[in-house]
Amino acid sequence: MGDNKTMPNENGTWVMYGVEWDDPECLHTVDEAIEYINEIGFLPLFKNEIPGFSLEERTVPEYWWSGNPTLDPWEWREIIARRGSVAYGKFFNKKAGFISKEWFPYFANYRRDGYDFDALWDDEKASRRQKKIMDVLETCDEIYSNELKQKAGFGKDGEKGFDGTITDLQMMTYLTVRDFRQRKNKKAKPMAGQLLYILSLKTSMVVTM
Repeated sequence: MGDNKTMPNENGTWVMYGVEWDDPECLHTVDEAIEYINEIGFLPLFKNEIPGFSLEERTVPEYWWSGNPTLDPWEWREIIARRGSVAYGKFFNKKAGFISKEWFPYFANYRRDGYDFDALWDDEKASRRQKKIMDVLETCDEIYSNELKQKAGFGKDGEKGFDGTITDLQMMTYLTVRDFRQRKNKKAKPMAGQLLYILSLKTSMVVTM
């Protein structure tokens, strides 16, 4: 499970919206991005229906996916999630973004409508798929997504819609992404896929693609 690199397609050309380096609105570093998010309260990762309201539109387009953590906003999202000073996850119309610690309780209060997950399930307002995932996460400190899918009963011969259910739980603010880490094999060599640290209602978890 990861973020989709979603960009508008104009006349067959992928376009990133942003600003020049010397633009007064440009965010140059991850620390500036965190400061800005804390200042305004919350911020989507990519351009959306509100003009100018995204990290994309306040950064230099050429630096995206450059792999340079000093300049690349795609790398910043990992750093921000890892630091934990700002919440990161799919919070905005099932797309990624950031919420400050000050604003997160307001989002949680509204999105959860006053429910913790157990109460949500008891009142039959949570899906069986959501319940299966939360039950597994509450018993583990960290877990790979393929293991989570198996333990929660998802997969080829089981439940469908694992990624969508994880996204729904983020939209409801029961889960947030806490880190991205490369999975390694027995020889400590990087493998395809990334770890996603997920924070549930009570404890921190790790999930990977």
